Amino acid sequence: MSDDVKDAGLVAMISSILGGNKRADSVAPPPLTEGPPTVPSNGVEAVSAPIAEATSIGQEDASHAAPATPEPVEQPAKKVTTRDGKQLLPAEAIADLVLGQLRKLEDFPATGVSVTVYGYRHWNAMITFAPFSTNFQNATRFRQALPDIVFKLRRFVELEI
Repeated sequence: MSDDVKDAGLVAMISSILGGNKRADSVAPPPLTEGPPTVPSNGVEAVSAPIAEATSIGQEDASHAAPATPEPVEQPAKKVTTRDGKQLLPAEAIADLVLGQLRKLEDFPATGVSVTVYGYRHWNAMITFAPFSTNFQNATRFRQALPDIVFKLRRFVELEI
């Protein structure tokens, strides 16, 4: 039996286990946003004033429409810091920061990567890869880079409990 036949058989078996006869080529990954991820401000986001609806109403209906009143804009929440000056963030926000730093590495996969932040005072991060998202050599390289990234972020960020 040739290697091509064995490879085709393995591919068929894996595709039947993972999703039937669906082709992976037909699924396009979501586009990435440029720049590092932003840290959420403890769930409170600034709300912008809505656009006045009177501009979309016709000239004849403009006299009957009530003037649009802008809603007050909420002030963004203050950054919570520790005595050491470190910013307190939830685990999801720290995971986004770690993932943003990892995305700067060469050949980092666009999808199929998950970062989990765990621990308390000395928090740590774990990276997992979905099947076929990257090869073994790149995954090893990314896992070796993770402790350095965590060490750098620990100087500025503390896990919020």
